[in-house]
Amino acid sequence: MEKQELIDYTVGGILEKYVAEDPDHEFMIYPDRGLRFTYKEFDERVNIFAKGLLSIGVTKGSKVGVWAKNVPDWMTFMFATAKIGAVLVTVNTNYKNAELEYIMKNADIHTMCMVNGYRDSDYVQILYDLVPELKTTQRGKLRSEKFPELRNVVYIGQEKLRGMYNTSELMKLGTLVGDDELERAKSRVDCHDEINMQYTSGTTGFPKGVMLTSHNILNNGLTIGDRMHFTAADRLLICVPLFHCFGCVLGVCSVITHGSTMVMVEDFDPLKVLASVHRERCTALHGVPTMFIAELHHPMFDMFDLSSLRTGIMAGAPCPIETMKQVMDKMYCKEIISVYGLTETSPGMTASATTDSMEIRATTVGRAFPNVEVKVLDPQTNEECPPGTPGEMCCKGYNIMKGYYKNPEATAAIIDENGFLHSGDLGVMDENGYFRITGRIKEMIIRGGENIYPREIENFLYKMPQIEAIEVAGIPSPKYGEQVGAFIKIKEGCTLTEEEVKLYCRGQIARYKIPKYIFFVEGYPMTASGKIQKYRLKDIGLDLLKEKGIEVVSPETETPRQRIDFIKGRNLSVVKNERGCRTERQPLSFLYRVDNYSFQISHAFSACPTSMS
Repeated sequence: MEKQELIDYTVGGILEKYVAEDPDHEFMIYPDRGLRFTYKEFDERVNIFAKGLLSIGVTKGSKVGVWAKNVPDWMTFMFATAKIGAVLVTVNTNYKNAELEYIMKNADIHTMCMVNGYRDSDYVQILYDLVPELKTTQRGKLRSEKFPELRNVVYIGQEKLRGMYNTSELMKLGTLVGDDELERAKSRVDCHDEINMQYTSGTTGFPKGVMLTSHNILNNGLTIGDRMHFTAADRLLICVPLFHCFGCVLGVCSVITHGSTMVMVEDFDPLKVLASVHRERCTALHGVPTMFIAELHHPMFDMFDLSSLRTGIMAGAPCPIETMKQVMDKMYCKEIISVYGLTETSPGMTASATTDSMEIRATTVGRAFPNVEVKVLDPQTNEECPPGTPGEMCCKGYNIMKGYYKNPEATAAIIDENGFLHSGDLGVMDENGYFRITGRIKEMIIRGGENIYPREIENFLYKMPQIEAIEVAGIPSPKYGEQVGAFIKIKEGCTLTEEEVKLYCRGQIARYKIPKYIFFVEGYPMTASGKIQKYRLKDIGLDLLKEKGIEVVSPETETPRQRIDFIKGRNLSVVKNERGCRTERQPLSFLYRVDNYSFQISHAFSACPTSMS
């Protein structure tokens, strides 16, 4: 096992380290907002937030939920809670009523912080529906029958809403708390204390709260940053969700452990990503394969200078070799790597290296992290498999979670008596120590990097009175890796349509969990002992789709969806020059807008010597 010196900072402490060393170095940038924070400026805001949380009763161990896309203050809450030893509970932005209710109850949420909504979800209305007491209770005096631990709701924004603090009010309260109180709170925090809790979908149908410490996530971030050769000069564009370990650990923690800079995109949009890389001269970019594909195939891709890019992470789903090649060649990410792990391992346990060949980086998940022992174990005997023999991917080290919140049985089921965490993934190790993932023991669906457990969806849909039996399985998808397929047996005398099933799901479970394909069947393939052969449902689903004339289209052949609003000033004439660069023939006054992001096209052409800038 490779060794590396581990660090013992808290998440708040590592921020203060770089504030002391280089206070004016840029820490966080939002290009579309024109928002920039140095390490010192960000730390000052974090301290005010931390004191504001103390003023409303948040203390060490209090569970603080954050339900928001990648807005600036998501990061503020992450560091503020860590400084005072509160536990940040990350909430998936796609969650609906039923999922949020479960998380708030199971996690014992003390303070819920949220934005107004996301896509088709009105978060404010959902909270009012779940906690009607908000509309009649004074702020800070909340007592909810359904959520006995809940004391506060904080609206991340300036709008004043009944029963909720907003961020301005929280900061004002923070200014009334002395620095000595904050220092006392900080002194009680240790790097091995739980400060982050992320929920994974559960094989039993009930998501489980993964308890992570500063020691877990900072050392994981340190290792992955080292793999990418990060220095203070690096600028990582983060467009993956912060509520995932991909965002808050492989992203934020790789930056904060190296004194680097993060450039943020609130919600993934390929055009925003390309423009932000171009404008801020980013050196690193993270994403799942579908994100990189969307960027590569964007109709305006050639307009941007991406030559500053050097490295990044492509993870979350298997990467097509051709996509990896294009990212390395067309996006200049010659040193891009892959990472494998799960939330329970903070999340990384293996990663490729920048010196590995393109084929190795595309077809393997690299070698074990330093200070992490990775083994392929026989699922039956728990004995280590020799190289070339498949078994279950297991690991042991600093990266293992403290456990599942209030679920010692589930914890004991995944961490064996020798301290090895069992991933549920099948893998194989070659003679050189490289690992490949070959399948799964557990019946998990991975759709575009989101982990989905069939049992959770099955349990939810069983509530429909028309359903006698239901089995959920993954259906292959070239774009997302897998889509959710539901195989439903209808009760005798009842009727049910695909649209009725989907309508029942809408607003109750996350959109990515709603079955893409619904099949009405008379029965299921069975073993001789009467067990359902779930592995056969995939092929049955593909056959049924063929009968319906449904073809799965590769993303390379899809027509990119254009969401660009062009505003012309003078006439534009664009051609390709002999070097393949775009250039102009007439003066340009030209702007594009995507959501709230505005960007002058004249800047986008600056990669070519013959540019119009």
